[in-house]
Amino acid sequence: MKLFTSSCAALLISMASSIAFAEVSVIVSANNPNASIDKNTVSKIFLGKTKSFPDGTQAVPVDQNEGSATRATFNEQILNKSDSQLKSYWSRLIFTGKGTPPKESGTDAEVKALVANNPNIIGYIDSAAVDASVKVVHKF
Repeated sequence: MKLFTSSCAALLISMASSIAFAEVSVIVSANNPNASIDKNTVSKIFLGKTKSFPDGTQAVPVDQNEGSATRATFNEQILNKSDSQLKSYWSRLIFTGKGTPPKESGTDAEVKALVANNPNIIGYIDSAAVDASVKVVHKF
C-alpha cells in the first residue's frame, strides 16, 4: 500500500510539473506584418494601454476563457497579475470609462481560428497548438 501511495504521488508530481512548464505562444495571423513583439508591448496591448502593433496597425487582443490554465500562465508571466488583480484592474477602468477588457474567445483552437482569419487580432495559445495559419511573435 505504501508503494502504491508513493507511486501515485510521484505520478501526480510529474504531471503537475509538465503542466507548469507548458510553453505558451503569443500569436498573430500569418498575414500580420509584425515578426516579433516584446513582452512589454504584448502586456500594453492586453492591458489596454496601447491599441496598435509596433508597426502602427490596429491590435485587438483576445483572451482565452476564464479558468484556462493557458490564460492563468499568460496573466502571471506576461501581465504580472493574478486573476483577482486583473479583475480589479479592469473593474477600475470600466467604472471610469477608460477601457474595456479583451474579449474572451474560448480555447486554443477557437483563439487560433480567430487570429488566423484577422491580421488585427492578437492572442495566445499553448505552443503545441501552433500551426502554419498563425505566426508566433512571442514565446514564454
